[in-house]
Amino acid sequence: MFEHIKNRFPFPKEKWRKFISSFEKMEVPAKTLLLKEGDVSNNAFYLEKGVVRAWYNNDGKDATFQFFLENTMFSSLESFKKGLPSMVSFETIEPCVLYKIKKPDAEAFLEEVYENPELRTLFMDALFERMFDYMKHFFSFIKDTPQQRYIQLAQQKPDIIKRVPQHYIASYLGITTVHLSRIKSKILKEKLS
Repeated sequence: MFEHIKNRFPFPKEKWRKFISSFEKMEVPAKTLLLKEGDVSNNAFYLEKGVVRAWYNNDGKDATFQFFLENTMFSSLESFKKGLPSMVSFETIEPCVLYKIKKPDAEAFLEEVYENPELRTLFMDALFERMFDYMKHFFSFIKDTPQQRYIQLAQQKPDIIKRVPQHYIASYLGITTVHLSRIKSKILKEKLS
């Protein structure tokens, strides 16, 4: 974990040691709720091993919004930053190894980042990358068919297709599992033709 972050954000050694000591390692089973929709987020997480999903309640049904795989940092940003109730829940799909950092420690780290122009640029690039992912997903619901969304997901993030249960993938694509099965069958028939 630390090597991945260290390579992305080159901090001076003394600040790096202080930052690393702020993380608490967690090993949790699948189906662990890390943050519940409506609660205020006081932690950010770094995912070393496993898969986590972000979801929200849509009229009594889970609507999966995002998946996180290894070497990803995540939090309910609006809740974490502004102290608002979270609009999403975070739940592990596989057994996970995570590192948790509390809000005051993360804020101290961010202050260090903001003081260094090079680190600030790297951090903002990482943040914008996440925002672009959200925007692409949102726009795909407007302009693409469910089959096109599935094909894009399979091409861009094949690990999700391999590791995530079908009902979560269907929810992420905004369709039922039956519709997802039909799409997969159609794609397979087209490949065999």
